[in-house]
This record gives sequence, structure tokens and C-alpha cells, in this order.
Amino acid sequence: MYNMVTLLKLGLILHNITLILLGAGSASRFKLPPKKQWIWSGEKPLWLQVADEFQTIEQFQSTIIVSSRDDIQSMSNFANYKFIEGGDSRQASLKKALEHVSTPFVLVSDIARCCLDKEMIKRVILAKKNKSCVVPTLKVVDTIYYKNSPINREEAKIIQTPQLSDTAVLKKVLDSDMEFTDDSSAVASIGGEIIFVEGSSKAHKLTTIEDLSKLSCLKRPSTRAMVGFGIDIHPFEDGKKMFLCGVEIDSPFGFKAHSDGDVAIHALIDALLGASGLGDIGEFYPDTDSEYKGVDSTKLLKDTVDRLNSLGYVIGNVDLSIIAQTPRLLNYKKKMRFNLSELLNIRPNLVNIKATTAEKLGWIGRKEGVAVEAVATLYYYDWTEQ
Repeated sequence: MYNMVTLLKLGLILHNITLILLGAGSASRFKLPPKKQWIWSGEKPLWLQVADEFQTIEQFQSTIIVSSRDDIQSMSNFANYKFIEGGDSRQASLKKALEHVSTPFVLVSDIARCCLDKEMIKRVILAKKNKSCVVPTLKVVDTIYYKNSPINREEAKIIQTPQLSDTAVLKKVLDSDMEFTDDSSAVASIGGEIIFVEGSSKAHKLTTIEDLSKLSCLKRPSTRAMVGFGIDIHPFEDGKKMFLCGVEIDSPFGFKAHSDGDVAIHALIDALLGASGLGDIGEFYPDTDSEYKGVDSTKLLKDTVDRLNSLGYVIGNVDLSIIAQTPRLLNYKKKMRFNLSELLNIRPNLVNIKATTAEKLGWIGRKEGVAVEAVATLYYYDWTEQ
């Protein structure tokens, strides 16, 4: 039978705290192709590095990550945290996350405050108290003016996160129509005790590109090449236009499909999603959704490229093999190459198109349809070169 001290040493006691990490903002001030939540540190996106690092500090009963719906669809492939779609503001996002919190205390932090000072966070956790909010703060070292008059900087504080609150108190105050800039001001508004602890200069918040140089915890992105493979097959349909790689092909028939049936672009999208580990084309553009009925597949490819760029991926090269007994494609290959080059925003020599027949074998050889295989490579966006 273990005594309490032994259990604490073994780390077997789960603390009564839920961790909420907020990252649903648009990051409009960041001005890089990836969202700031998705810049890569080694082989981890920023949000995952922060979430994983918190787990080395405390055994939280659960960890909730608040983000946008699109990001959550991608994040869920990386880790088994609880993901909640955010609201239109920080406060709205926090309120939605609190609906899933049952612990007496909740620790709230911004993903953008990504370099964790473990000792500072421990100070916050150790100071927790019912009906209160624990806040890390920094002293003000510069002269401060409010409007046109100087104020006593000894009486001013710089507020940081994470902040630890009594869950019931925070839920109660956020049910009102009042707007608050942080958890402490919310708790203070109904007479809750605000407990100040020493903050940390390491806990700098990532807001603009210039902040990247101040964050020593971020590593240069890995140079690993990620490879994906895609394959798609479509039968012919009389009286429909045929498109391959976004190029219209002179043919009396097209492809039977929910969309325009561009089998080459569909295979390419699968290869790109495969390289990023995000799933497949059906998860993002399901053929059961009327929105994609007859859709131009080049729009789906552009959307995929935009998604990959926002998640910090850079396309290396692509290689497609089109297997068709008919139509003959030799005279279209160059146009396909340059069209995909423009859609992918890479040089034409990084797009390779191969066309072959099935030597009259099988359903392709009987001229019943076309199959396409695609390979794509991705790299992590190197923000250190900006």
C-alpha cells in the first residue's frame, strides 16, 4: 500500500485541473503563408509542441485544444487531445471549451505563448485556491503614460498566461453579456480573488514575424521529405466533357463522377493529402455533398494547395502516370504540365506527366475508363529564412 508521499513521487495522482489551449484566431498579423499555429518546430507544428510540453509539467485530467473547424480536421490526425471548435472571439472560444470541463480548476493558455517556463507554470498551479484566479505577471520597467499623464509604474503589471481559475466562477461570469480581455478580469468582476505570481520573460507571445527571433524554444523545421501516393479510377460517360489535369480533352465522352471527373487531379489531391498525413479526397470533398456536384476539380486542387500552405507545407514535386487506352494524350502532356505547374505554384520541371496504354488488357484495354497514379513530395515551410 503506497502512502501519499510515494504516490506523489510516482506521479500517480491525477490533479483536478483541465488544460485549455486557445488557438482559434485567424493570425492575420502574422503575414506568413502558414498560420502561426502551424509553423513547424523540428517535426512538430507549434500547437502540438505546446500541448505536448504542457504534459511534461502536470498530469491534467484532460487537455482541450480550441481551434477552427478546418484546423481541427487536420489536428485530429496528430494527437488524441480533445478538440473544440472556437467562437468569434477569445471569450466565445473559452466559453465553448468550458462546456466540456468538469474539474474544479481550469488552466487557460494561448497557443501563441509557446515557450513554456515550467517553473513559472508550477508557481501558478501551486497557488490555486477556490473562488480565485492565479495570474503570472511581470513588472513594468519603462515609464508609462495613461492618455497624456504618467502613472506610477510600480502599481502596474504586465499580465501573462497561463491563468488558473476556479471553474465554477469562470463559467458563471462568462455566462453574462460582459466582455473581458482575460480570465482574471472576468473573475475580478464578480469579486473573485486575484492571486499574482511571478511571471517569466520567456513567456513571450508570438504575434508577428518579428517575434520569431525572440522564441528560443522553436527549432528550425526538419528537412525531411514526405512522400504521398494517390490513385483514382473513373469509367467513361457518353456526352460529357473530358478533363485531365484541368485540360479539356477532345473526346466524345467524359468521366462518370460526382464532380467533373478529372481523374488525374483526384489522384494528385490524394497524393498531396497522403504526403501530409491528412487523409484522402473523400474526407475533404465527399461525393455525397451537393456542393461538389459537377464541380471543377481545379478548384478542389487550389483549395488543397491553399490548405497545405496554411498548415506549413511546401510542395516539392509531383509525378503522374495516366493509364488510358483511349484517348491518345501525347499532344496534351505539355499543356497538362504547365497547367498543373500554375495550379500548384511550382516550376514546370517539377511536374511530370506520363501517359501509357494498358496494351489492350483488362477494362482499361477495353476502353471502359482511365486510371491515374500520382506521387507527390512535401517539405516543411522554413520560417527561419524569412
